[in-house]
Amino acid sequence: MQPLADLLRPTSLASYIGQTHLVGAGAPLRRAIETGAVHSMIFWGPPGCGKTTLAKIIASSVGADFHYLSAVSAKKEDIKSIVASVDPSRRTILFLDEIHRFNKSQQDYLLPHVETGTLILIGATTENPSFEVIGPLQSRCHIYVLQGLSEIELKAIIRQGTKRLKVKIEPDAIKFLATYSNGDGRKALNVLETAASLYQNITLANLQTTLQSPYLRYDQAGDEHYDTISAFIKSLRASQVDAALYYLARMVAAGEDPLFIARRMVIFASEDIGVAVPTALVVANAVFRACETIGYPECQENLAHGVVYLCQCKKDRSAYDAYMSALTDVKQYGNLPIPLKVRNAPTKLMKDLDYGKGYTKYDSISYLPDKLKNKHYLPTS
Repeated sequence: MQPLADLLRPTSLASYIGQTHLVGAGAPLRRAIETGAVHSMIFWGPPGCGKTTLAKIIASSVGADFHYLSAVSAKKEDIKSIVASVDPSRRTILFLDEIHRFNKSQQDYLLPHVETGTLILIGATTENPSFEVIGPLQSRCHIYVLQGLSEIELKAIIRQGTKRLKVKIEPDAIKFLATYSNGDGRKALNVLETAASLYQNITLANLQTTLQSPYLRYDQAGDEHYDTISAFIKSLRASQVDAALYYLARMVAAGEDPLFIARRMVIFASEDIGVAVPTALVVANAVFRACETIGYPECQENLAHGVVYLCQCKKDRSAYDAYMSALTDVKQYGNLPIPLKVRNAPTKLMKDLDYGKGYTKYDSISYLPDKLKNKHYLPTS
């Protein structure tokens, strides 16, 4: 049976919920659709915020041929087949879901077809495209940032779902489900559909019971994805080796991208271990590189090795906390004047203006801007 989320998928902007900054009156994507000036683009946003739906609406609105590929399973041959089928008299949109899962070689192969306009690429990703998409492809795509759905938007989607399923739902259950879904419309509808298969009248109590159901499976694009990685990181932070290995095993068994897991471990090494064990970053990077080189199934052993090591390391967030404190001051005060003696002085004019004057290599006087002279971001022992 077709999932509820697919049955309720909007086919026009008139019924599309969310992303008003992109598709509201006068917004850039609405203007592109209305004028027919559709270009290659990348949608960056959290799971269940409407990336796939928006791509389909764009294709339908401009009368373009639409091809869907998932970067998880797609190969160069799939792109070659689509290119061969292109009708020169019509525009062809390739929607590449999880574009961050395409490796450099695959992206390089796609690039010339985007450059020539043979394909209009619409990529979708939950990862920062600056890190995951090659520069030449980025430069030929406009990157649009999509936002998680608001509670009001989620409630509207939930009400549409109950109407379609012909079930009743109590107000406190709607509020709970909207909050639980955390901006993910698909997650809300998946839970609602499971609850509706068990109960005709959905209350807060039986909705909470539904959430324990084995029918709610791990979804790499949403659902338990972020809950599991959150539990994994928190287990590492608490040095709970058994829990960390368990959540690692859950992700691996579900087919989670090993680079996604390893990337979080690299971040964790600096954020939570930091200067306590500086080599933790070296080990985490080695795990990432091993996953990149070897892949599944063998790289699960590298991940487990790294997890045990990071768990057993002493924890110290002082470098992370100090940086965040400095970043807060930058955002609060803007670009404060840099002291003259540490400014660059490559010209005579700058030297005449006292740039670099009085600088010594091992000065004990603070180089912070005057407004922050007595500030200490990193606690002194």
